[in-house]
Amino acid sequence: MALITEQQAPAGSASSVNRFILDGDEVAAIKKLVDEIAAKFDSVEDPELLSHAPVWAQELPRRLRAALVEFRLTEPDCAHFVISGFPIDEEEIGPTPEHWNRPDEKHSPALAYEIFLVLASSLLGEPMGWKTQQHGRIVHDVMPIKGMEQEQIGTGSEMTITWHTEDAFHPMRGDYLGMLCLRNPDSVPTTFCSLENVKLDPKDWETLFEPHYTIKPDNSHQQENAAPEDEDELQQVYRRIEQMKRHPDKIAILSGDPRSPYIRIDHYFMDPIEDNPQAQQALEALIKVVDEQIGDLLLLPGDICFIDNFKAVHGRRAFKARYDGHDRWMKRINITRDLRKSRAERSGAASRIIQ
Repeated sequence: MALITEQQAPAGSASSVNRFILDGDEVAAIKKLVDEIAAKFDSVEDPELLSHAPVWAQELPRRLRAALVEFRLTEPDCAHFVISGFPIDEEEIGPTPEHWNRPDEKHSPALAYEIFLVLASSLLGEPMGWKTQQHGRIVHDVMPIKGMEQEQIGTGSEMTITWHTEDAFHPMRGDYLGMLCLRNPDSVPTTFCSLENVKLDPKDWETLFEPHYTIKPDNSHQQENAAPEDEDELQQVYRRIEQMKRHPDKIAILSGDPRSPYIRIDHYFMDPIEDNPQAQQALEALIKVVDEQIGDLLLLPGDICFIDNFKAVHGRRAFKARYDGHDRWMKRINITRDLRKSRAERSGAASRIIQ
């Protein structure tokens, strides 16, 4: 277990953070841009804001745009990109909320920061969401919720979130995961491991490219974690999730170029391969190596971290929640490079929500 730090190795290696630090002029330009947009909208979920985000993203500082486009096009082995230096106003954002479901909140106190997250995300692809997560929102709140302490879910706290690729069970999962840190007073780290650090026996490597494995939907998509008012509207969607839980398709864990493969895994929600000892051995070998190589990536207020969801796994260390308005608070977003591939599972071409 290691803390992923900066300047101790070449950028992109296992022991360094691929970090972009905004300078003063860039911070000022971003603030001006997001404040102008925030003055026109009450919510980052507004369809007009989301549809114009790729255009407004071109007004972000050129140096940042160039770095994010390079990250998207070159798919570096480091598999992450951290933007630092954007200040968070503690008074403006207010206390960490008790729950993501706040029906009486008409205007997010963190709207300007959410807009920056959406604009930066739009340089990597199209922000997307799930009907089964947080009322189908694009930008999610991630903070501890009382009563969920022992849940394998982002709103838990006392249980370690086992490393995984985001929404690994679903073929329409995002290409990138974005996380904006608003508050992290207890320095609770995100865990992270790039596939570049995984070295296996050639036979195990080859086996992981074969469709022997099943992944069930994770807890964030389960009906028991939905808001009560969602129940009637989402019955059909949750029936589909239940079907995927009972009869998951067999998939390969690795895909693409064997020299630089993509990964799809969430071993907490995977069953043992009882009818194929070699497939089970390969899975166990992969888990063992990642357990040995995974490190801590500490995000501080103002940091935006993008993780390549096809080239890395991530999780979160366990912690003791305060429930005093000062707990760790993140904003989370999923990004796809190809929104069209999910067209059959969205209500319309302009929709970003997979049902």
